[in-house]
Amino acid sequence: MATLSGEKILVTGPAGQIAFPLAEHLARDNEVWGIARFSEEGSEQRCLDAGVHTLKLDLGDGDLSALPDDFTYVLHLAAFQGGGWDYDHAFAVNAEGTGLLLQHCRSAKAALVMSTHSVYRPPFDGDPHHVFAETDPLGEVNARHAPTYSMSKIAQEVVARTCAKLFDLPVTIARMNASYGTNGGLPTQHLDALLAGGPVTTRWDPCLYMPIHQDDINTQAAALLDAASVPATIVNWAGDEPVSVQEYCAYIGELGGFEAVVDVVEQPGTLRGSVTDNTRRASFTGPCHVTWREGLKRVYDDRTGADS
Repeated sequence: MATLSGEKILVTGPAGQIAFPLAEHLARDNEVWGIARFSEEGSEQRCLDAGVHTLKLDLGDGDLSALPDDFTYVLHLAAFQGGGWDYDHAFAVNAEGTGLLLQHCRSAKAALVMSTHSVYRPPFDGDPHHVFAETDPLGEVNARHAPTYSMSKIAQEVVARTCAKLFDLPVTIARMNASYGTNGGLPTQHLDALLAGGPVTTRWDPCLYMPIHQDDINTQAAALLDAASVPATIVNWAGDEPVSVQEYCAYIGELGGFEAVVDVVEQPGTLRGSVTDNTRRASFTGPCHVTWREGLKRVYDDRTGADS
């Protein structure tokens, strides 16, 4: 598997759920810079403590004049995912911001642009077991918590593909599934909810994902950068095992010795399942090494102090 050492790497959104552990991992052997608004108290200091050089920037503003342009690799993980119907703002951050960033860093060896499984159009038959390939149709997923997200991320992908050709910049567009680890993610949120004594709410029964642990994300990032190309490489980034919210919550209950309650609140028009074909990713990275059971056990032990 490819590794990164001695490089000057830019990570956007370095205080984020996925980006912080990844930036911390890369900073062990590289000069890592992180740009963000750092609006959450303590977030910038946490990055500095992890060995990341920080710079306060808002991609939505479009002013990158203070940012160096000699990065050898770019990992663009920053994104707007929020409520409301302000598509102009979502496009400005997720799409226009990506274009301006890639233009600014066009001399890099490669860029990885983080997209999402939420760009896929729900299948007509509503099959929760549908396996999404990178060539499947894209479209609106009607997410209640972030109505503008899927469309603005589709726009981001188009901008990134255009930039790859305009600047002869090798790009990988990685469509993330359900990432998780001790720093957060959907399965971790569900584990936290169950440990707090509450139920978990999901949108279908079964509601399937392919969770990928942060450790696999950290070790696979270099290989996905190595796979960058012109035209852009598009790849599903997910774990190797499909599992439903109902099944992994039951497993969490087994670990804690309690019954896990999962409430279903159906959301018509959304993705019923998030199962992906990972053949292309595996051709670059090889298999994942952390199973969903092992990964959730690590998070459980971290939360309960069982690993201390």
